[in-house]
Amino acid sequence: MESDTMRLYQMQDSGNCYKPRLLVHMTGRDLALVDIDILKGESRTPDFLAKNPNGRVPVLELEDGRLLAESNAMLFHLAQGTPYWPDDAFEQAQVLQWMFFEQYSHEPYIAVARYWRSIRPGGAEEARDRFPEWHDRGYQALDVMERQLAAQDWFVGTRMTIADIALYAYSHVAHEGGFSLNAYPAVRNWIARIEAQPLYVPMSWRPV
Repeated sequence: MESDTMRLYQMQDSGNCYKPRLLVHMTGRDLALVDIDILKGESRTPDFLAKNPNGRVPVLELEDGRLLAESNAMLFHLAQGTPYWPDDAFEQAQVLQWMFFEQYSHEPYIAVARYWRSIRPGGAEEARDRFPEWHDRGYQALDVMERQLAAQDWFVGTRMTIADIALYAYSHVAHEGGFSLNAYPAVRNWIARIEAQPLYVPMSWRPV
């Protein structure tokens, strides 16, 4: 079913859902939001599972009705033909390298700790035995980021790409998972550079 605008099935305080919202705003495209409350099981209904059999948000519905799951796949699709996707093939591969790092070595610890500590009611007590591992592995990811950003302003090349958006989404709210960025000046400066971009919007932003 065709529509005049894309729809994002999402949860507002999810970093993964924030990624496509931020990129859409920075590239000047239209987007409608459909809120899905995962805490109430709304991502497990038959209707939603027909959109994403994995039962997770976000899901992006394109103007022509095609559906796309996984936040970093959305970033890849939405960035085509924009300054946030490099022209050089090796830099493209580097962007993917950092996006894979985000999903494998960063999100499973920093995002998960944030979910259990700040989003899921009673989660901090329920998952208290898991936090030492999440924090240990999360800080390892931040160490990797700090080394890269101490040498250059952006993760790939000389300007912001979707690699930065992918890693920013949960890094800038890492404190909500119990992480401190005090020992990571390069990461803090990088966060400030992103937030100084002319078309930047915070996680709370919703399209009119």
